[in-house]
Amino acid sequence: MASFRTLDDVNLSGKRVLVRVDLNVPMENGKVSDATRIERVLPTIREIANKNGKVILLAHFGRPKGGPDDANSLRPVAAALSQMLHRPVAFAEDCIGEKAAAVVDAMKNEDVALLENTRFHKGEEKNDPAFVAELAKLGDVYVNDAFSAAHRAHASTEGLAHVLPAYVGRTMQAELEALAKALEQPARPVMAVVGGAKVSSKLELLGNLVKKVDILVIGGGMANTFLAAQGKAVGKSLCEKDLLDTARSIIETAKGAGCEIVLPLDAVVAKEFKAHAPSHVTDVDHVGADDMILDIGPRSVVQAEAKLGEAKTLVWNGPFGAFEMQPFDAGTNAVAAVAARLTAEGKLLSVAGGGDTVAALNQAGAADRFTYISTAGGAFLEWLEGKDLPGVTALHV
Repeated sequence: MASFRTLDDVNLSGKRVLVRVDLNVPMENGKVSDATRIERVLPTIREIANKNGKVILLAHFGRPKGGPDDANSLRPVAAALSQMLHRPVAFAEDCIGEKAAAVVDAMKNEDVALLENTRFHKGEEKNDPAFVAELAKLGDVYVNDAFSAAHRAHASTEGLAHVLPAYVGRTMQAELEALAKALEQPARPVMAVVGGAKVSSKLELLGNLVKKVDILVIGGGMANTFLAAQGKAVGKSLCEKDLLDTARSIIETAKGAGCEIVLPLDAVVAKEFKAHAPSHVTDVDHVGADDMILDIGPRSVVQAEAKLGEAKTLVWNGPFGAFEMQPFDAGTNAVAAVAARLTAEGKLLSVAGGGDTVAALNQAGAADRFTYISTAGGAFLEWLEGKDLPGVTALHV
């Protein structure tokens, strides 16, 4: 793993600390409806404040077009953050200029302030040096604690690391350490579970994983494309028929790399895509012309569980079936429960990430027993694909 400077490597007392965090949280009726991302950054905020630093938070929210608008303001997030921190959080109506400077200048050691949405300025996404310089005026030290935004080379995620002394926050530190253990220096055998709807969205991921893992278990809609590539009928199931050659080529690459690809043996099928639709189990050689594969069947669950028993490291991205609808969540729930148990018993290091994956593992009641759950969608996926993440690379020592 590349080396980074952490909060252990800097004296924060009396310093203005610009901390890039991810506060892009879901909102309903002006209130935060899921505070997971806020919870993740609390340790870094508290530590800087407890070390007598001034905590100045930078974040984006939504995708504003053409400047400030109330719908994308971070003001309601400041209120939620204050509640969770049990201390006041000052709010600046801009992230640069006089309004931001006035809030920062009024801060005492241990104070916390949140600056307005960085994306209200075009310079943020353009990584404009002039905008970076304006942000940098407000701080003495830069801390990045937003791994989930690290795949973007924006001013607040990448540019600032080049103009201020730069450090990794505790959340990003934990993420980088977990990911390094999972794929950079893993205990073998390494097993990956890759699910989700489409092969096309995960081509680079599959191409990278077959060279890095020992067992690749493919589930979800993408498994149908691989089954079809082997000449099996998949009925009305989601299937990318234009990618059958690609699926065959991935299987060949895996063979050459010594990676075992595991596909479903049986499936839960239904005639329509809806919750509690009448369904039955069939093996993958006998899927009817009007059947839709919506989950893996019991033999496939046993197969996945057996592979977990062999593995020492697990990387999971994507569910096995239409987990958001009963009874098509059963396969994902069953495999997740075994992964969680093996992790709790100290037999498995388990890392999972991606929006659907986190939702599925939470629903299965397994997430809190995994070694690490990443809340980063795009950044987690790009890291699994083997890409450099600009926000991480900028922090390398």
